[in-house]
Amino acid sequence: MHGVFDIVGPVMIGPSSSHTAGAVRLGLMARKILGETVVKAEINLHGSFAQTYRGHGTDKALIAGILGFSPEDERIRDALTLAQEQGIDYSFQTVNLDDAHPNTAVIYLVGVTGRVARVRGASVGGGNILITNIDGYSVELTGQYPALITIHRDRPGVITQVTQILSRYEVNIAFMRVSRQNRGETAMMIMELDDQPADDVVEECREVYEVENAFTIPAI
Repeated sequence: MHGVFDIVGPVMIGPSSSHTAGAVRLGLMARKILGETVVKAEINLHGSFAQTYRGHGTDKALIAGILGFSPEDERIRDALTLAQEQGIDYSFQTVNLDDAHPNTAVIYLVGVTGRVARVRGASVGGGNILITNIDGYSVELTGQYPALITIHRDRPGVITQVTQILSRYEVNIAFMRVSRQNRGETAMMIMELDDQPADDVVEECREVYEVENAFTIPAI
């Protein structure tokens, strides 16, 4: 069973939902993960993205998302020029990645305060995306739901404390994934939620002893 969106695709600027609308959403998600204005962007393109990114406007779309534009924004056509005018240092390279979706981008961003983020994701069709890696942590993030992300020490009880906070505020978890690089070290937990959590929820999560940081990403 397919809905109208699956048949006709999203409202967007550009020739391809995968190469344009999905690319905008990838750039926008990377910006949301960084959490601040971008001053530098290094973008590696794999597969079909690498082969056709200029002809299909994928380069413009990715930069448009990094600038904070939505897929239907008419400024997408001028995104590269607008980025230059804002002083954003951006570059594109083509790469070959193992076991990667053909529309994959690896986006490395530097923010105005020096904060950095490395985001790997794919445009999987119909304007939909899947983020598979954030700063070296394996994730599954679609952008279809608001998300709460915690960076915490991999200790017993941390996940329980965070989920109890959400329960007290009656915030329901739609999907959850925890990723760690090594046992007992730093871990990342991503919870896609039915509703955007209030600031009080995030602040309480940050107060959990083993939580180093907690932040939200709105649905896009």
